[in-house]
Amino acid sequence: MATKIYHNPACSTSRNALKLLQEAGEEPEVILYLKVGWTRSQLEALFEAAGITARDAMRTRGTPAEELGLLAEDVSEGAILDAMIEHPKMVERPFVTTDNGTVLCRPFERIAEVLGPTAPREFTKENGSMIALAR
Repeated sequence: MATKIYHNPACSTSRNALKLLQEAGEEPEVILYLKVGWTRSQLEALFEAAGITARDAMRTRGTPAEELGLLAEDVSEGAILDAMIEHPKMVERPFVTTDNGTVLCRPFERIAEVLGPTAPREFTKENGSMIALAR
């Protein structure tokens, strides 16, 4: 399986994830989901692979989630998926898929779960902070 990152270049976490993948020797397929959008089957497969729900992957800050009434507990997964397709920004980012699995990199350190053995043990984020990557 080719390594993929569902990427938003305006997001520092996403930029850091891409940089770390490159430092780990990966040449990921960069999917600019804000430009290409999502399909329902794509989102369902991505969330299933990551072991999360659409609600878990829903970005609420800077999105219309609240005004669409999606924060209520009784909102269905289907309604959230429909909103994510209509508003791609509502999907939290970045997602990374490798041969080792799929993960939503929130917090960023979760990326270590899908990195291979040649990945760096430490990483300096673009803000200058260094983090240890436990595997």
